[in-house]
Order: sequence, then C-alpha cells, then structure tokens
Amino acid sequence: MSRAGVQQIGFIGLGVMGEPMCRNLAAKSGAQVLAHDREAAPMQRLGAHGVHARPTAHEVVVGSEVVFLSLPSGEAVHALAHAPEGLLRAVRAGQTIVDLSTSPVDSTRALAAAFAERGAVFIDAPVARTRAAAETGTLSVMVGAEPAVFERVKPLLATFASDIILCGPVGCGQVVKILNNMVLFETVLALCEARAIGERAGVDAALLFDTLSKGSADSFALRHHGMKSVLPGDYPERAFSVKYAHKDLLYALRLAHDTGVDARGARTVDGWYEQAIAAGYGDHYHPVISRLIGGPDA
Repeated sequence: MSRAGVQQIGFIGLGVMGEPMCRNLAAKSGAQVLAHDREAAPMQRLGAHGVHARPTAHEVVVGSEVVFLSLPSGEAVHALAHAPEGLLRAVRAGQTIVDLSTSPVDSTRALAAAFAERGAVFIDAPVARTRAAAETGTLSVMVGAEPAVFERVKPLLATFASDIILCGPVGCGQVVKILNNMVLFETVLALCEARAIGERAGVDAALLFDTLSKGSADSFALRHHGMKSVLPGDYPERAFSVKYAHKDLLYALRLAHDTGVDARGARTVDGWYEQAIAAGYGDHYHPVISRLIGGPDA
C-alpha cells in the first residue's frame, strides 16, 4: 500500500536537492514515480531506482495524482506553471501540486489561486538543510497549506524529511523558509567578519571558532558554515552558491519591503553577495564572501 493512498507521484526538477528527494520518494512511498528534468543524466541515474522518466513536465502532471516541484527559483515555478504546455494547462481537478522550491510569497499565493480555479490544490513546502540531508531523508520542510491537505501530503514528505512543520496557510511555508535563510546568511556574514577581525588582532581562527562554539555565539552556522567552510577556506561549486543565496535574500528583502520592515542587516549581506558575483564567485558556496572580507587567503 502506498503512503497517503497515492499510486502515481510526479517529480519535476532533479537538481542538487531534487534528485535525492525523488530517489527517497521512489524508495519509500510505495507509489510509482514519474519524473522530468531538462538534463538526461539524473533521469538515467534515477531509472535504476525505479523512477520512470518522462520527456516533458506536462506528461508528468497528466500521469500523476500529486506532483512535487524542485526548481531553482520562484520565477522558474511561475514560468513552468504559465507555459503554453505548462502545469496550469495540464492540471486537473483533484490534483495536488507541492512546491519544494524557495519562492516569493506573493507569487506563491497567486499560483495557489490560479490552480484553485482549475480545481487543483497548490501548496508551498520549501526544504531546508543540505544535500547530505536530502540523501539521508532528514531535510526540514516548512509547509503552507490547509491542515487537511497537510495531513494528506505529510506521509509523502516524510520519505525525504525528518522535520515537517505546518506554518500556516499557503505562503506561510515560504515566509518561514525565506526568514530562515535570511538569519543564516546574516550569521555567516558575522562569522566571516569575526574571523577577519580575530586573525588581524592576533587570534588563531580555529581557536576563535572553537571558543565561540562553547559560548553564547554557538550556532548551526558556526559549526557547519564556519568550521567546515570558512575556517578551511573550502567554497566548492555545486553547493548552495552565492547566486542562489542572493536570490533567496532578494525574496527576504522583497518581503521586508512589503511588510514595512527596515531590514538593513539583510541589505548589508546583499551588498557582499553582489560584490562576490562581480568578483567571479557567483557559483561558489555562499560563505565565499569570507575571501572578500578577510582577503584572498580567507
């Protein structure tokens, strides 16, 4: 018996996070999974795990009861929904579309209204944590949906997530995810500044971060982004890049503007991201701003 009584599940977007999420969904849901991506390689890899590739997103939607989206931006979600052969053209009454992407709040709510006109349900369920967490099925998911819809999709989300939180009606999952990222980005900036100041004042960076981890400055960002990236100067590509972080931070600044909040801390981080992109670091892991703050060896 499949989870949530669903026999056919669709998955669109098989990138860094989407591929392992889709693989876990296929392995644990008990349902047939149809998938589409613009790249052939992830569909070929997932074929070994029982996932059925489809040449278009339209065909995934037509063949599925619940469809998951894992796309690089809210703009990509909007474009796919409104394309001539896109989601709104393919969807039918009774289907549920789950957006795992990080998308703007206003466009998420507008899409929910557009899908409702077709008799379908569109909810937001952006994911947090790392690719490693996607691989092990321990992501955090922040859901914006009505309680009854949340309970229907929760067993499916549980195939790739260990923490699943209903944040309120549609759009509220995006609010929480966007603010989660904003707080993370501002904390990483503080760590980059602390490293640069500490080293120039004569304190070893490893000792500084270890000591901070034992006091009130301890955080997830310190232990993961600080100790595993900023300290060794490791800023790989194919991780959560400056460009993606910049996109999410712009969503936060847009939300701040819409709610009348002066988010000057977030604006400061945005300035560093713009500088990093101009310096050619746009595809590198977002803590790479440490190189600009502390010098090329940071």
